Amino acid sequence: MKELQKRIEKAKLPEHALKAALKELKRLKSLPVQFPEHSVARNYLETLLDLPWSSSTTDTLDLQAARLTLEADHYGLQPVKKRVLEYLAVCQLTQGLKGPILCLVGAPGVGKTSIGRSVAKTLCRKFHRISLGGVCDQSDIRGHRRTYIGSLPGRIMAGLRTVGVRNPVFLLDEVDKLTRGGVHGDPAAALLEVLDPEQNSSFVDHYVGLPFDLSKILFIATANSVATIPAALLDRMEVLEVQGYTSEEKVEIAVRHLLPKQLKQHGLTPDQLTIPPSTLATIANNYTREAGVRGLERNIGAICRSVAVKVAENRGESGKTTPTVVTETMLGDILGPQKFEHEVSERLTRPGVAVGLAWTGMGGEILFIEASRMPGSGELTLTGQLGDVMKESAQIAFNWLRSNASRYGVQCDVPKETDLHIHFPAGAIGKDGPSAGVAIAVALVSLYSRRCVRSDTAMTGEITLRGLVLPVGGIKEKLLAAQRAGIRHVVLPKRNEKDLVELPVNVKNQLEVSLVSTVEEALTKTFDGGLAPISKL
Repeated sequence: MKELQKRIEKAKLPEHALKAALKELKRLKSLPVQFPEHSVARNYLETLLDLPWSSSTTDTLDLQAARLTLEADHYGLQPVKKRVLEYLAVCQLTQGLKGPILCLVGAPGVGKTSIGRSVAKTLCRKFHRISLGGVCDQSDIRGHRRTYIGSLPGRIMAGLRTVGVRNPVFLLDEVDKLTRGGVHGDPAAALLEVLDPEQNSSFVDHYVGLPFDLSKILFIATANSVATIPAALLDRMEVLEVQGYTSEEKVEIAVRHLLPKQLKQHGLTPDQLTIPPSTLATIANNYTREAGVRGLERNIGAICRSVAVKVAENRGESGKTTPTVVTETMLGDILGPQKFEHEVSERLTRPGVAVGLAWTGMGGEILFIEASRMPGSGELTLTGQLGDVMKESAQIAFNWLRSNASRYGVQCDVPKETDLHIHFPAGAIGKDGPSAGVAIAVALVSLYSRRCVRSDTAMTGEITLRGLVLPVGGIKEKLLAAQRAGIRHVVLPKRNEKDLVELPVNVKNQLEVSLVSTVEEALTKTFDGGLAPISKL
């Protein structure tokens, strides 16, 4: 009891917390040690005293040092670095800015979590990660009331208790994967009070039961997609998109960060193992197909383990180690056969096939569309586990072709004599969205005109019944996917021209981009020699 009394005197508690602590201490003294309520009251009092009511760290507001730290820790990601430096600059001028609520959105492996660590390092603040994936109980955020046996504070207050300061950097990881609609309340709704700058200065955890100021915390949320984040929660955050990496950027990241990290983890030195940039590029292109670098790091780790066996064996036999330089020809023995090949040109050697571009939470992907006709009764069949929006896109593309068939001199006889089948491989993966409209229309025109689509071309864009091409999202990720797949020519909606600004220069140099406003313009760009209508409307 004397120890708790001393801790209360030294804790520098605010008035309302001091009053509650003294009241609980008085109650604790009146309870026999063998009573269950004694341990409950003691745990509560210790939690109250462990919270950082007044302790905090001093921010480092040196912009030049912050810029150097961010550049050293991460390659690229300029929009994110720019936003962090803006925050530091305003803090330096005002000394009173509340922490922004940043939400980093991007594919897995692009560095969202490590950005949070770098921000904390830049500010000289403590860092704490809170994983929200699968959280289904609002009590995980707000805490459990003390009337329950084994009650605990929520993850926010528990995190503050762990770091011991009131102004840490909190990373709310996988905020888009909160489970909603359960019987234990909505954790996403509980986060609203935590992230609202107008309310979080007096946040009340159910277990603590006292208002606590969360406004000094710098919250950084991460997500793979904003589509599953509730609108009210999304409104309280500033979304920063973390784009995928080009092949050249992946190689640079591997040389600067991944390879040294894996060498250290496996007890190797650069003198014992060297992986040239050309080999790293082969790994990135032929053994992984991702927006981030997580798969690339796993493959580098596999190479390190293979070399570590040789180093250990040689050291045991002769005490000497022979330097190993991993060439591209050695990858097959270490990593096995290549997992991905540039198959686009081989699959576009017959009419009725086109390549679309898709975007998912994992990054950009190429999407094949195959159309075939056969004798039947005029049915339109769509396969490939399609969503309603994608089915409607296929119907729109087909009806556009029916209304314009005579202009292109094709016989579109599906209504009476033949069946039309449109398939989207791979069939086990669900697909949805309107951006395949242009590719479906091109595949159908290719089928009925008996002309093959250009083997180096991919396309994306929503279409209307009048043949207009509308803008779509995820342009950078789609173009990076096209580059990874060996595509050299991409057809995009004209209204997406603004999205090309954020594309790296080296990708622009490798891709020929055609901007179109109508399906008619798209057909002139997707066939060798073009495909112009033989008559006007």
